[in-house]
Amino acid sequence: MKRKISILITTLASVIMIAFVINSCKKSTLETIPSSVLTQPGGNTPATDAKSLTPDKKSLTSNEQKDNLAKTHFNLDVILRSVSWGEDHGENLDESRHSHGSGHIKFRQDKDTPKIITLDVWVRGLKPNHSYQLQRAVDTNLDGNCTSTTWLTLGKGLTPQSILTNDEGMGQEDLWRDVSSIASGATFDIHFQIIDEATTAVVLTSDCYQYTVR
Repeated sequence: MKRKISILITTLASVIMIAFVINSCKKSTLETIPSSVLTQPGGNTPATDAKSLTPDKKSLTSNEQKDNLAKTHFNLDVILRSVSWGEDHGENLDESRHSHGSGHIKFRQDKDTPKIITLDVWVRGLKPNHSYQLQRAVDTNLDGNCTSTTWLTLGKGLTPQSILTNDEGMGQEDLWRDVSSIASGATFDIHFQIIDEATTAVVLTSDCYQYTVR
């Protein structure tokens, strides 16, 4: 009887020992598996390390980073606002019209037409049946603060072009400029203004923009 009890105790101890060893092996295996292949709780897909979702900036060359930045400055949509916006309109009807004036410039560099910038210009709220001109000034201090006052009158290439308004004070003109003499990748701060062609008074201005020559 004592022998049977001894055998039973020995067998039970062996089973406990085997179970302990199996459990230890499972735990060791889980600890060596990378977190990237563990499944998320309640899901069947591998868990993803958050860092793997973040682009590695170091993987891009400096030239690629410059190209990506430049692409955002090839084309601009420029808003023109009255210089007297928010101010008293005064007694003069012409000044009142200017205070309501606004405009838009569609500034484009078509990749199929290298080194040609097209400037589609629209103005409204200006004096009817009157001539205006578009000017721009640039600087290479790329701080988003346009300080240059070296204004160039734009037109059809090198020929200045008037923007004539209709009976309702609206005008539109398609202008362009050849920048073949400027190296691709050159970047400038740029701002625009619309002037009265007869008096050279500034009636519309833009904020400061930045563009890169394609």
